[in-house]
Amino acid sequence: MPMNPSLLDNPKSDRIRRVADLANAKARRRSGRMLVEGPQSVREAVAHVPDAVSDLYVLSASEGADTEERSPTLAAIVDRAEQCDSIYVHRASEAVMHRISPNAQGIAAVVDMGAMASEESQVAWSDTPTIAAFWQVRDPGNAGAVIRAADAAGCDAVIFVDDCVDRFNPKVVRSTAGSLFHIPVLTMGADEMLAWCSAHGIAVVAADIYGTPGNAPRTLPDMLADRVAVGQSKAVLFGNEARGLPRQLLERVDRIVTIPIYGKAESLNLATSAAVMLFSLAMSSHMGRM
Repeated sequence: MPMNPSLLDNPKSDRIRRVADLANAKARRRSGRMLVEGPQSVREAVAHVPDAVSDLYVLSASEGADTEERSPTLAAIVDRAEQCDSIYVHRASEAVMHRISPNAQGIAAVVDMGAMASEESQVAWSDTPTIAAFWQVRDPGNAGAVIRAADAAGCDAVIFVDDCVDRFNPKVVRSTAGSLFHIPVLTMGADEMLAWCSAHGIAVVAADIYGTPGNAPRTLPDMLADRVAVGQSKAVLFGNEARGLPRQLLERVDRIVTIPIYGKAESLNLATSAAVMLFSLAMSSHMGRM
């Protein structure tokens, strides 16, 4: 939709207050909308879920160097948004953009959360899906990083299991670097996730160092050598940043895999573990198709 010619220059207006309030979970739940900040995330939202984007706010050309006229990146985003009938484009003053978000870098968007895939029935599953599942991930930066890793590794979906950080938290959205708009992120309870995987023939593979008395962990290289295990549908389950996975959950998974440590480090953090395991499985799977 063409840009609104009037300049939004009142950071205390009701409109701007409502947009800025989307940084808070309560406001997001009440309105059903979320805030997307920064050129990379906004670009991917406009490119991949344009029907979900209702409003785009961009720093006016008269307000600073990082504007739609002086920045090719912002100009390209604005041009694309103006071609979408559903997106209202607004020029805003520097004070307004800062009120919307100090992290906006000249551009921000409001996105309808209800238009994002949030149910398994909305996912375009491959024949042998790989899912990245995370139990009680709490840190927004970690949550964004693992969504990005799952997207880059070609996973079909991400599942946040039990009490995880809000996937629409602005820091999560920003940390995904746009991947939130490429890959479905679902939420399930642990019982629901295990039952759903079982019903759909998806093996649950837990990442854990110690395993359980009845289910000792295999090393990742050992699993990668097993063409049957690599080729089957699977949900790779990672635990909380501090506590890992609880025993009662480990006792219910199909297999447990550990990443070997060859140096002196005690362990890997969540984002690194997810990237290593998901990429190893993806590369092994793709090599098997060649």
